[in-house]
This record gives sequence, C-alpha cells and structure tokens, in this order.
Amino acid sequence: MKESPAPNGTRSFVVIGETNLARRVCASLREGRHAVQHLAHPGDEDLRAAVSTGPAGIAVLLHEDAAALRYALAVAHMTTRIPTVVTIFDRTMADELLRLLPHCDVTSPAELVAPALAGPCVDAELAALHRHGPRARAVWAAGTVPVTGWWQPERIRWRPRLSRLTGQLRPHDAGTRIMLAGMTGMLAALLGDWAWLLTLGHHGAEAFFDAARVVATVGPAAAPADSTVYQVVSSVVMLSTVVFSAMFTAGVVDRMLSPRLVDLIGPRTVPRSGHVIVVGMGQVGLRLCGELRRLGVPVVGVERDPHAPNVRLARSLGIPVMAGHGGDRAVLERLHLDRARALAAVGSDDLDNIAVAITAHGVSPGTRIVLRAGEHEAIAETRSLLPLGTIRDVTSLAAAYVLARLSGKPATGVVAHRHGTFVESPEEGLTAWPLAAREGCSHIDVVASA
Repeated sequence: MKESPAPNGTRSFVVIGETNLARRVCASLREGRHAVQHLAHPGDEDLRAAVSTGPAGIAVLLHEDAAALRYALAVAHMTTRIPTVVTIFDRTMADELLRLLPHCDVTSPAELVAPALAGPCVDAELAALHRHGPRARAVWAAGTVPVTGWWQPERIRWRPRLSRLTGQLRPHDAGTRIMLAGMTGMLAALLGDWAWLLTLGHHGAEAFFDAARVVATVGPAAAPADSTVYQVVSSVVMLSTVVFSAMFTAGVVDRMLSPRLVDLIGPRTVPRSGHVIVVGMGQVGLRLCGELRRLGVPVVGVERDPHAPNVRLARSLGIPVMAGHGGDRAVLERLHLDRARALAAVGSDDLDNIAVAITAHGVSPGTRIVLRAGEHEAIAETRSLLPLGTIRDVTSLAAAYVLARLSGKPATGVVAHRHGTFVESPEEGLTAWPLAAREGCSHIDVVASA
C-alpha cells in the first residue's frame, strides 16, 4: 500500500453538477490546494468560459444521464485536449459515449461500487469481489490493509442449484397461492376419480375420460350402476371443481394482468437458502444483482414500485424481484431471511436503508447486513447506537475514482476498508486515497436528493 502523493503545484479543474459526489470531489480538490470552478447547471456561455481557462481536467457529475451526455458532448465540441470524467448510469449510453469520445473517461458509480458491495455479501472477510474472466477476483479485508487475491468458489457447488430447485412451484403472493390451490384441487379430483374407476374395473383410457368429464363438471360418461357411493362422491367432486376452477382462473388472470416479476418454474423463482436479498432495485441494486449472478450466488431483489424501469430490466436479465417494502417483516419472512447468506439494503435513501437494516436485524439477528450509504448524518448517529452491518459509502468510492482519474492515475477500481478508501491501479496496486468532507465545498448550498 502507498499513500497518495500530494500534487506538485496548483492546477485548476472544472466540476459540473450539484450532487453530493460533485461536492465531495470539489472539496477534495480544494483541500489539495487546487483551483476549482464548480458549476451547478452552466449554460453554453458559462461552460465555454470555464473551458477557455484551460483547466487540467473536467468532471461532469450529474444524476441525469441525458444532462451528463449533453455536457460531455458540449465539452468535446469545444476541446478534446482536456481530460474529462463523466458519470453515466445507463451502460448502453455509457458505451456509446465512450465510442464517440474516446478521450473521455465514462464511468458509473453503480458499476464502481458493485464489487465493494458484493464482497461482504458473499463473505464477511471480503472487501470486494467481482468476476474477472473465468474466475472471481477478490480483495481480502486482512488487517489494516486490504489484500488482492483470487477467490475460489465454494466447494459445495450444488447449494445454489439446490436452492433454485427447491424454489420451484413455491407461491410468493396471494394470487399465486390461489392459482396453485385451484390447480391442486382439480388435479386431486382428476387423479382420485381416475383411481376409483380403475378399482371398479374400468379400462385406463376410459377411466381417465370419465374422470376428465367429472372435473369438467359434465359428469361421467356412464356411471357404474352398482356404485351409489361413486355417484354421490362424483357429484360432490363436480360441485367442488366449480370452486377450484374459479380459483385457478382468478389466479391466472391476476398473473396475466400484474407484472410477473417472479416465476413459478425456471431461473426467476425465489431461492430458499444461501441467497442474497437485495433491497432497492435502482442502478446500484441492479448492478449488485448482476455481479452476484455472475459469481454464481442466488439473488432476489425487492422493490416497492413494480413498474420501475430497472424492474423490467431485471426481468430481462432473469433476476427475480419481489414487489414490496424491504422494511416489511412479512416480506422478509417470505424471502426466507433466516436462511439467506446476506441482505443488502442499497436504496437511494439512507433512512430507508437504516429502517430495512433494523427490521432485518429483528427478523434474523444472525444474517449479515450490507448497507449502501452516502454522507447522511443518520448513518453516523445510528451506527453509534447499534451495529448496522457493513456500510459502503457510494459517494466516497465514486469520488476517489474520479479524483484518481483527474490526477492522471490509471485507476481500475475502488475498495472500502475500515473507514478508508483505496484506489486500485495496475502499477501501484491498492493506494489509500484521503477525501475531504463535502462541507468543504462552498459553491453549492442546496443539494438535489439522490
């Protein structure tokens, strides 16, 4: 590990955006004795004036991808000689912008922090973990300095497959339970009537035909004359089948009209053990789910809004998502929190993540908790009262990466360890990167909510 060297000489930088990330980068640059032009929403003339001063680097740090794209293209139109760092969450848009502007460093905070969140979700001794080719590359939280190494998957490879297998045909909501109950009732009536007719000497095909007629409520083709009991029972079965078929139809209609976020059969079923529950399917939650899936770890997401854009994307990626509030005890119990490997609360609101962590701790005290945080005071206050779990500051990690790229360091990743932030580069490995508090930025007074 090497300490980040102090910059030689004062340089000027331009920071665009009023986000917490922009304020953190601005404060850290100012603490490093650099001159910073911090512009919240500059117009064309303001941007042209800032670029004309010849800054050493430009950072476009916004929440809205369209606005970030617009500023990146405007800067590239004015000059291509100034190193530019742009944060864009959408991967397709980021790849296309990088193709159009090769001199730009296009990154996503969600992409950066996914390994740092996946590590403690899989193992308490891991500071970061991500798929690197055919193997998983890990950063171990050993001592005071994280250590990079290769993480070997579990020897028991059948556990994820067993979890997925036991999750088949498991009801996850009221509509699904009604549908399965109706289907089970009709199948029981069909098999029971067919078996009874076989005992009465009917041919197999004929018995099945008559049993199907009973389930269809049109009666057997020819009721046995010597079996009054069968006639009474088949009549009761036909009346019961009316209820079962109504239940089955209601369940099917409910699944057809509501967003199908979880399947009954297939890879998008809810795992029952050894899985990770990801609460909050925003950009960070979606990237974390994708990273865990690539590592072979069963995962299920929780999102309050079943119509959120990332929920549809998760469905296309084969990630099961439960619609509900992660702080609801009933939701966590249905997701088998007591048998889960970990729970990751990665919503954009720190207070919601704290509420989820406290509820999860009450439902299953032994389950590992991983939280996404920014710099909300509630995190520090609550941490002093009870152990929340492993906390990952998304803003700090992204700020360290942006600062490293602005300083010319070929950063490839960021790692959090013991309240410190480390930047990884091919030449120097893991380097401690000190950061200033966002209050050190005096340019932006009001910060838009994340």
